[in-house]
Amino acid sequence: MDIVVCIKQVPEASDISWDNETGSLIRESASGILNPNDKNAVEAALGLKEKHGGIITAVSMGPEQAEESLREVLSMGVDRAVLLSDKKFAGADTLATAYTLGQSIKKIGVPDIILCGKESADGMTAHVGPQIAEFMNMPQITCAIEIEIKDSFIRAKQKLDNGYRVLESPMPLVITVEREINQPRMTSMELILEAYSNKEVIIWNAEDLEFSVELFGLKGSPTKTVKVYKQKVTRGKVKILPGNTESAAMEFVEILKEKSLI
Repeated sequence: MDIVVCIKQVPEASDISWDNETGSLIRESASGILNPNDKNAVEAALGLKEKHGGIITAVSMGPEQAEESLREVLSMGVDRAVLLSDKKFAGADTLATAYTLGQSIKKIGVPDIILCGKESADGMTAHVGPQIAEFMNMPQITCAIEIEIKDSFIRAKQKLDNGYRVLESPMPLVITVEREINQPRMTSMELILEAYSNKEVIIWNAEDLEFSVELFGLKGSPTKTVKVYKQKVTRGKVKILPGNTESAAMEFVEILKEKSLI
């Protein structure tokens, strides 16, 4: 069984700052971490491999520093790692990101299962997994909290707002997972050292994918982030309502009526 896991390195939230004049994020000083939800996708892939065998390939798009996250998942037990790194990929929205990831997966070879975390900590759109499914022309199951293989079918429990439902799909397919699906394993220092010293991270650029660069990065992104800013919270003056509880409550109701709040 071949499994591809799409992962992302996201900035450490506490390190992020922004330019007040341009409204853009300053990422250079931010350290990167493996997106927590993607670690659940990796753990789900490892669990399937332990039961059914196969090869797991992790794919990530980002700058050279994203190699750190790929080596982290190699230390967890992933077999191969591919980093998509090129200035032409920069500025990608979810559509261009999914397109680029999809083309790389086609180059690797269409797997039986593509696993993704439901969403990234920095974007939280939950778009990329479903968009990969569309580009790959595959069925998809989103928000999975359990996954099992029955013959040539995948059966997954999908989390809903008010419960869950069980879905079945033939392979190949795309699955996005919730964080509650599992508890990612801890890895040993020995495996971490092996991931850095004995395992390769393959790096591909736009030319390696051999597809239209007009669909990569900022050029291929129909949505643009115009400005990012911190919301200012303003606090009004506090008014103390005199009198006993009953009279204060009546006055409070009148204030709410004046402001058309009731």
